[in-house]
Amino acid sequence: MGASSGIGLGLAEALASRGVAVGLAARHTKKLLDLQARFPDCVAYERIDITHQNAPELLSKLIESTGGMDIYIHASGIGMDNAELDPQKEADVVNTNATGFARMLSAAYRYFRERGGKGQIAAITSVAGTNGIGCLAAYSASKAFGQKYLVALEQLAHLENTDVSFTDIRPGWVDTPLLLQNHKYPMEMSVDYVVPRIIRAIARKRRVEVIDWRWDIVVALWRCIPNALWVSAGTFAALASAPLPSGDDEKL
Repeated sequence: MGASSGIGLGLAEALASRGVAVGLAARHTKKLLDLQARFPDCVAYERIDITHQNAPELLSKLIESTGGMDIYIHASGIGMDNAELDPQKEADVVNTNATGFARMLSAAYRYFRERGGKGQIAAITSVAGTNGIGCLAAYSASKAFGQKYLVALEQLAHLENTDVSFTDIRPGWVDTPLLLQNHKYPMEMSVDYVVPRIIRAIARKRRVEVIDWRWDIVVALWRCIPNALWVSAGTFAALASAPLPSGDDEKL
């Protein structure tokens, strides 16, 4: 889900090139059509906007066209710099990264539960979910929502005794359309660098995977900072507070 650019496109191409049957979905379908032309025996696609209420029904249609689903990978999201706290921008981020996230992950979980409870749900959240970030308030909060939602689904799976595993992928800055072009971000990584690490984490059914080890250290340090110090000393958030575009480019 979210396969039209960035991380999602990189994952789609990597899996299809290995002969894995993949169902691809995104708001924009040009790249999905291109992948289907390159890998006709492996790729099916559907135009899905996760902010629309019919998205779960369209996901079911896509699953049917691929003959079933073993792993659901959620790579869809948006982010934008919004220090001015424009209400529409804040609402758009929450609608996609929180409401849309819950809409699609719950749909995937219901699919697995209704078919005997075996499967895997993997979602790309972000290291930004570690703490609230001033100019990225809605973005960082929505990523924290995604992380907690995965915990809640995992608890539900345990209570229902279903064999569904969960993988929370938390990358740092990745060179995707989400970032400003011609701007250097701290410890920025390429899609080609992160995709094999994501695939490995999913294959190993890692519960939480921070990408990469440098960000793992940074996240550990962020967690040690008391809220009062985090709020008053903005330098601690410097690695997380680099600007994003003001538009609604997908982090896909």
